[in-house]
Amino acid sequence: MSLKSTKPLVSVIIPALNEQNAVGYVLDEIPMTVVGEVIVVDNGSVDNTSGVAKKKGATVLYESRKGYGSACLKALTHIKDSQTRPDIVVFLDADHSDYPEELPKLIQPIIDDQADLVIGSRALGEKESGSMTFPQVFGNWLATRLIKLFYGIPFTDLGPFRAIRYSSLLALQMKDQNYGWTVEMQLKSARLKLRNTEVPVNYRRRIGVSKVSGTVKGTIMAGYKILFTIFRYL
Repeated sequence: MSLKSTKPLVSVIIPALNEQNAVGYVLDEIPMTVVGEVIVVDNGSVDNTSGVAKKKGATVLYESRKGYGSACLKALTHIKDSQTRPDIVVFLDADHSDYPEELPKLIQPIIDDQADLVIGSRALGEKESGSMTFPQVFGNWLATRLIKLFYGIPFTDLGPFRAIRYSSLLALQMKDQNYGWTVEMQLKSARLKLRNTEVPVNYRRRIGVSKVSGTVKGTIMAGYKILFTIFRYL
């Protein structure tokens, strides 16, 4: 369904864990002229992440179960229970590594009825030196090639900055509670033959230390879960 004739309602979901130094910048840079609600899900922070997000006008939810997917699922429950539901949902990290001002070009293929899922590809955009570790770059390369081999979809990235038609998101019946969230979305969209596309997005060094790529354990666990998820849905 084309959204060209009406202004689409867009909700932004931002999982956050100890991002008090970054989340304010992210919220300041979201183009609110095209966004209806920004939902920050505090995933057990011990700093003032929630306080900063509230001050910036975001809807703040709390999810004690650790995991990126758990935080996203919490936000989706909130949306489902809301009286007004969005046409498009955008996922964005809280660490200021993405450029929120690029959101309009991310949602445009959906508005134009050319796509149901749009991945912001860091591989196609400009990356600041040091913004991605070697394991991240290699992991994305390997995962996207396996997806193309087994599922026939030529993704170039598993980037977290993405937009999806809300009705399509519901059809995916997302379940992953941690590292496999992004790849689960892409695999299920391929299996359901949704219209997938990518747009180039820029990427910079995050503020603070990554909970995933910033530790050896996090890198290994994320890599294992992504590969496990790819083979799980074959």
